Amino acid sequence: MNYTKNEVLIDVKEVNLTYDKVILRDINFRIQNIVRPGMNQGQVVSLIGRSGIGKTQLFKILAGLVKPNSGTVMVGVDQHPVEAGEVGIVSQNYILFNHRSVHDNLRLAMKHDSLALNDKDKDALIADYAQRFALEEHLKKYPLQLSGGQRQRVSIIQQVLTGNRFILLDEPFSGLDALMIDRVMELLTQVATLHELNTLVIVSHDVENSLAISDTAYILAKEKEKEGATITETLDLIEMGLAWNAGIREDSRFQQLVSQMKHKI
Repeated sequence: MNYTKNEVLIDVKEVNLTYDKVILRDINFRIQNIVRPGMNQGQVVSLIGRSGIGKTQLFKILAGLVKPNSGTVMVGVDQHPVEAGEVGIVSQNYILFNHRSVHDNLRLAMKHDSLALNDKDKDALIADYAQRFALEEHLKKYPLQLSGGQRQRVSIIQQVLTGNRFILLDEPFSGLDALMIDRVMELLTQVATLHELNTLVIVSHDVENSLAISDTAYILAKEKEKEGATITETLDLIEMGLAWNAGIREDSRFQQLVSQMKHKI
């Protein structure tokens, strides 16, 4: 498989978080730009751990919403400290304005549009994304009139339209049926490949679906007789021959890996 890993896009070094007890300990991982000749690749990385392990706190640290007790999160080709607002967030409750239509929610996402598009071009871009992600018939509706899956798609497109290259997704497969999970995975793959530097970070307890879409995965768990959660395992799914394959769930090696990781989180 022809690819290279080039410049660092996200670098997490020695992150520790303690409240009344140790939550996260010595969190270290790095996400690099994956380059494949002749195509926009983008990156899809998963942070996988069981419920209550500290994933939500790590999610907030990566988004710049919570400062760790020690350690750094550097983002971008220029590797600067992450700041709140520069990383797109798709949370489980989908941050949409219920008093505005889907179209108006998406227009608001383009308020600080770096491309300086005029209103006509903005509407055309919204229509294009709505068509790609099966939302064209819902642009005039309000968020509360949509299904959970539709609101999720709007929320993901909203983050793409802000121009954010980094998008964090909190449990994107939670509460979805098998058909909708497949559609969401298709959507995330499309988003990742819209631009070479697009980087999706999935924070989830769902081992199988997270691994199926990722090029790299990190297992967040506790080590015996040590406080707090840390990265206990790094999975380079490209090197394992288990990345970029829509039918990967049928691969016996993949299923064996899923089984192994379920016992480790």
